[in-house]
Amino acid sequence: MVKYIIKRLLLAILILFGVSLIIYFLLRLMPTNVIADNYRISHSNGGASEEEIERGLQALLAAYGLEDNSFFGIIRGYFLWLGRFLQGDMGESFKYGASVQDVIGQYMWLSFGISFAALILEMIIAIPLGIKCAVNQYGKLDYIATILCMVGIAFPSFFLGNLFIKWFAVDLGWFETGGLSSGISPDAGIAYVIDILWHLVLPMSVMIILSIGGLMRYTRTNTLEVLNADYIRTARAKGLSEGKVIYKHVFRNTMIPLVTQLSFTLPSLFGGAMITEQIFALPGIGNQAYQGLLAGDIFLAMGYNMFLAVLTVIGVLFADLMYAVVDPRVKLGG
Repeated sequence: MVKYIIKRLLLAILILFGVSLIIYFLLRLMPTNVIADNYRISHSNGGASEEEIERGLQALLAAYGLEDNSFFGIIRGYFLWLGRFLQGDMGESFKYGASVQDVIGQYMWLSFGISFAALILEMIIAIPLGIKCAVNQYGKLDYIATILCMVGIAFPSFFLGNLFIKWFAVDLGWFETGGLSSGISPDAGIAYVIDILWHLVLPMSVMIILSIGGLMRYTRTNTLEVLNADYIRTARAKGLSEGKVIYKHVFRNTMIPLVTQLSFTLPSLFGGAMITEQIFALPGIGNQAYQGLLAGDIFLAMGYNMFLAVLTVIGVLFADLMYAVVDPRVKLGG
């Protein structure tokens, strides 16, 4: 087990190195540069000449390894960034005027809370529904749930989000069009908490509807495979009740492939739903990273993407380890 984990961690380091290199090259090729834009704006009214501003800007870019956009200049800048990153310094977000660690730490918890609550509700609905549809294959419930889930899967998040805003916020007036609060003071106590929760109803509904279909169909397919296994027929031949067969034998073995899918939810839990947060103007890490990316904030974009990459690697490793927990027959190789 220990040898297996060490091997996977070494492989993860190699993967993260490759991912960071690709992301850095793509970001350096972007036409926008928030550092240059902010520097010129802040110094344009100070009486400095254009030549002085340009010299100061080049000195600032050189300090971060961003002055040369040639191939070798990008390589040099990457290793400067990598050296700081390995020391725990993700750099400075020039858009938000704070370190990247502080920006991620400040905004990721809202995204985590929304995504985690949506995931729990999604699992509570999708997994039992998928099992029920598999047990009653080609029944009315199976057909209705399958059609609704396929419709939900087909909806883009921006379309469904704007549709909900149109129906429930504009037409019915039940919700506000965006934001996290109606301006109620935090001193209001429970009223402030209720106000925030009410603002999260629409974005969480969009996230659940868009995700529930895939998990339900995945659960249904896995359950159907397990139901046709020999040991299930044996269990029924022994006279076990249908409920015991389903929830003791079928459900446990259905969970094995589900572990793989659920392990990849870790990046989305902390990384935020970028499009949904933008539509509903939520100050989550996904929306903040998107705004930083539009502005060409290289260090924020690098820190955010590496944050997601590390979470993805951890999620995959966690899934491998959970196989041995869910199914005792699985042995992790050395």
